[in-house]
Amino acid sequence: MRRLLPYTAGLLLLTGCSGEPATVQAAVCESYQAVQNTVEHIRQTNVSENGLSALRPYLRQLIEQLQQFVTDAQAQFGPQTDVLRAAVDRLSASVDTARTDPSLTNLSVVRGDVAGVRTGAQNLRATIQATC
Repeated sequence: MRRLLPYTAGLLLLTGCSGEPATVQAAVCESYQAVQNTVEHIRQTNVSENGLSALRPYLRQLIEQLQQFVTDAQAQFGPQTDVLRAAVDRLSASVDTARTDPSLTNLSVVRGDVAGVRTGAQNLRATIQATC
């Protein structure tokens, strides 16, 4: 397996923020940018060279950043962030399982869970575009 996460390229392509109220939107956009950056790090992680353990720090960071995003976005994007957070939790669990038992089946589950994170992020991006 050359790269475990190759199809997350271009996962989150948000740019700057605009609109009112500026303070709330700036916080939402800033915390979402942090999520975007961490997803990019996950995408670039070379599991073949560094093993699945290379993903763990990024997953922990992503979970924390999603919590901050939920706080910043309050109820406005709650359902979409819940879906993404659940997908990240599933990915984290499948990475742990694959590290313990790196079978083809478990690695396939990781790939499927990466796709779930990608879908959740795309849905959130589509929802948040009006704000950022």
